[in-house]
Amino acid sequence: MSTQQTRPTAEAARGAVQAAVRHVVPDADFDDVDDDTPSRGEFELDSLDFLGFAETLATLTAVPIAEADYPRLVTMATCVGFLTGAGDGS
Repeated sequence: MSTQQTRPTAEAARGAVQAAVRHVVPDADFDDVDDDTPSRGEFELDSLDFLGFAETLATLTAVPIAEADYPRLVTMATCVGFLTGAGDGS
């Protein structure tokens, strides 16, 4: 039996990031937000909001997110890359 984790597609990862942000900022609007815009500043996420975002994202995607991974969750692009395993040999 394989223990390899199935990673979400880029499209699924993007949807999960948006859902996780909306979990803590229900009126978050992604229409004019660039993929390289830092999410914490754009959506005014304080430390507790960001923790809620990370926990929700982990739940939605079944991708474990450790505190050491938080620097990889800065923008939409970095979140999608982390969740899909892009660049980490996954």
